[in-house]
Amino acid sequence: MRRATTAVAAAATALLLAASPAAAHGGKPSPRPPTVTDVATGLVSPLSAAVGARGTSYVTQNFAGLLTEVDRHGDTSVLYASANGEEVGGVSFRDRHRDRTLTFTETLIDEETGPVASSIKTLRLDRWGNPAGPARTLADVRAYENANNPDGDVTYGFRDVDQACLDQAPPDGIPVRYEGIQDSHPYATTRAWGTTFVADAGMNAILSVSDRGRVRTVAVLPAQPAVVTADAAEMFGLPDCVVGETYWFEPVPTDVEVGPWGQLYVTTLPGGPEDASLGARGAAYRVNPWTGSARKIGGGFLGSTNLAVSPRGDVYVSELFGGKITQLTRWGNRTVVETALPGALEWNHGDLLATTNVLPGEDGPPDGHLVRIDLPRSHWHGR
Repeated sequence: MRRATTAVAAAATALLLAASPAAAHGGKPSPRPPTVTDVATGLVSPLSAAVGARGTSYVTQNFAGLLTEVDRHGDTSVLYASANGEEVGGVSFRDRHRDRTLTFTETLIDEETGPVASSIKTLRLDRWGNPAGPARTLADVRAYENANNPDGDVTYGFRDVDQACLDQAPPDGIPVRYEGIQDSHPYATTRAWGTTFVADAGMNAILSVSDRGRVRTVAVLPAQPAVVTADAAEMFGLPDCVVGETYWFEPVPTDVEVGPWGQLYVTTLPGGPEDASLGARGAAYRVNPWTGSARKIGGGFLGSTNLAVSPRGDVYVSELFGGKITQLTRWGNRTVVETALPGALEWNHGDLLATTNVLPGEDGPPDGHLVRIDLPRSHWHGR
């Protein structure tokens, strides 16, 4: 995908118009609904968050290029601002042996061509939570993509359709068959075992970055199939001969978290229309970080932009387009809360930390919220 955040921003109007009340699926009703409490408001595109120490949280204001601290009282302060208007996102926090470090992503985006530079950065904090020196670049992931292009041998589009049929498609429409392009848009990070794991939405891959900056590919996510209906063919200007055929969209990893037994949990967007026009096609995967194998554990999400995993394996997904936060249960997906435009989602000592209203209205001021979701204990373990 050329630009995950671009796709999210482009769909903002459709989201604001189309989000409808979500019904719970499966499971038993909770004895009481979760309570949602504002922690901070007035944020600009808060698409990523991290839980800090002693009630402190960290939020990226992606489109403003800011990394922000939110203290226990809800007061905010900017810890890092990009120098040239780069997007700042994908924040994670490590507090180990008095080593307090924030890891985040920075992407320079050209309005016409998309991401042109991307990196993973770290910012060390002192005992009071202030920056202990300038941010440093841990890895240049765009350079890694240019040299390796992990999905370069994956065919997207129509894999099994005759070329004579594909030649009838308009040349300026959606690409009908292509291999993975060189593109990097790191979107989320998480830390474990001295390693930073990165979900790169442009690369369609999960990466690992050592503390010395060595980058390797952990997994390329599976391409996302969709059967083309007559309505979809008309919408995209495709010839009738592709109706009933399968189009393989790019997977677009939007978050990565470490769960029980060291497994990675990943959310993906379906790489095509992110609204409901082709159905709810977002998915969640469990990825083995040692073998790279990916197993789908949930689907049917409308704009799965983030997830949280409890220490016991409870999985929660924020559905930007669906206007809700969903729990995966043994009975299927269950709505935890309905909320406008949820973005970031983190497990927070038995509850959830989330951002909402992450995209401003067309004419309205930025009004992103950082919220705490107090979960009834019946939500744990899919009960």
